[in-house]
Amino acid sequence: METETMALRKSRNDVGENAKKTSIAVLNGVLVDSIDLTHCVRMAHWTMRGPNFIGLHTMLETFYNDLFATTDDIAERLVQLGGTPDGTSQLIAEKTRLKAYPRDVTYTLTHVAELADRFAANAKAVREGIDTTDEAGDADTADLLTELSRDLDKKLWMLEAHIENVEK
Repeated sequence: METETMALRKSRNDVGENAKKTSIAVLNGVLVDSIDLTHCVRMAHWTMRGPNFIGLHTMLETFYNDLFATTDDIAERLVQLGGTPDGTSQLIAEKTRLKAYPRDVTYTLTHVAELADRFAANAKAVREGIDTTDEAGDADTADLLTELSRDLDKKLWMLEAHIENVEK
């Protein structure tokens, strides 16, 4: 986990300084990955062709709209704790922990498999963040991440249901 290098903004929020710094670092990692994941989902939504197109196209539109709302919650929590979100395109490209999304994929089920890999990786990082922020004493951030974890797992399940018994 990367530690926050910027000074905390003053706030009356009584979460301890160490917990704030820990949570800000975790949240920035999750924010960057979640924004990157949003863009991966949009790329698939825009470029997919093949079986189940309309159903997948519609499902992915819901996914990226949900992710957009989630990233807003994450960034706002960061600011509440006195941090600054890593939300610029340059920072996202530099700091994402997700593997690069292939630009040449068009087949629907290949997109689904690629997205499933990234949802699983993001969910794993979020679960690690739950433990880290809880141990640091920030139950509210752990709760926010728990809600995100449940949502990522549900979306992963939906993706995997499309590719069960299908090879990449």
